[in-house]
Amino acid sequence: MAQKRRIVLAGAGTGGHVFPLAAVAEQLKVQYPHCEFLYIGTKSQMSDVAEAAMAQMDIPTINITTGKMRRYFSVEYFIDFFRIPWGVIQSLWHLLIFMPDAVFSKGGYASVPVVVAAWLYRIPILTHESDAVPGWANRICGKLSRYVAISFADTKKYFLARKTVMTGNPIRTVMTQGDRMRGYQRWNFSESRPVIFVVGGSQGSQRINEALIRILPDLSPFAQVLHVTGPDHYQGLLPLVGEMGFKSGRRRYFMAPFLHREEMADAYAMADVVIARAGANTITELAANHKVAILVPLVGSANNHQAMNAYSAAKAGGALVLEESNLGSSLFFERINKILHDRDLRLKLQNNIGQFYRPDAAAVIAAGVIKMIEK
Repeated sequence: MAQKRRIVLAGAGTGGHVFPLAAVAEQLKVQYPHCEFLYIGTKSQMSDVAEAAMAQMDIPTINITTGKMRRYFSVEYFIDFFRIPWGVIQSLWHLLIFMPDAVFSKGGYASVPVVVAAWLYRIPILTHESDAVPGWANRICGKLSRYVAISFADTKKYFLARKTVMTGNPIRTVMTQGDRMRGYQRWNFSESRPVIFVVGGSQGSQRINEALIRILPDLSPFAQVLHVTGPDHYQGLLPLVGEMGFKSGRRRYFMAPFLHREEMADAYAMADVVIARAGANTITELAANHKVAILVPLVGSANNHQAMNAYSAAKAGGALVLEESNLGSSLFFERINKILHDRDLRLKLQNNIGQFYRPDAAAVIAAGVIKMIEK
């Protein structure tokens, strides 16, 4: 009988960290059926996303205390100074109890105490960096890891070359299995007009939401709009939508607070144009589905990584970029109108975005984790 191996998954609670962890765990279960997993994260605004994703895979979750390295002054900075070492102590305890054979870290401030504790125990670590520019957490984790997997070629300069491997960004298999016709049925859309899919990341974007609603009267005569607001923004936007003369489910417009993963897959399959933030997962999902995209990078993202991601895609001819400061009604509408009516541009963007998707990313990373265990 094959020996059972134990693997810890570490990362913050956002979708950008959790879903790649889940994708790699899926592959580990395929390649190494006798794996046992533990996810270590932290309580945060999105921690319920992590717990739900892990529960679907029967992976137990543990939350530790940790702190952020803030890029702005806050009294929390001084409290975090003590939270980080306390998180290391908690991680040392949980790793001692679970005794993993390897740690796969996705980054974020929640991963640092786990990686430090694993390094102290001499447990091998593989860290994955999704973005073009790594944050402080992965710069630390990368120094302590045996291998570092990256998604953008430019990222290699931030880590030791001998331990860095270009793998791409792992995404859930379901995100490539959407059905266009099922999407039309879900949201009562038709094939007669193009569909614009607007999504502001897992938490939504108030700036994108409001900019879109302002131009709905201009879009509705020739396009259908699926608008995902983010759970915290939905109720507050209902009056504004009403003021513009719209209601979800009418006039070729549908608004939802969030979409489950199968719904997201159908939305991608159905969309002719996607307007989205520029997180690494989003760009990979767009690439996997060869979608025409307008990327609106989040201002103030850590190390300005969303802007770097967006312009890496634009430099390759795979997307258009619109800065938040340019979300005025006229420019926003003009950009959408141009992309919908320029067939050659759409074909170019569809072809070029594909290079940011590596379908074997999760399998390659899983193989790297197994290699560390068996070495």
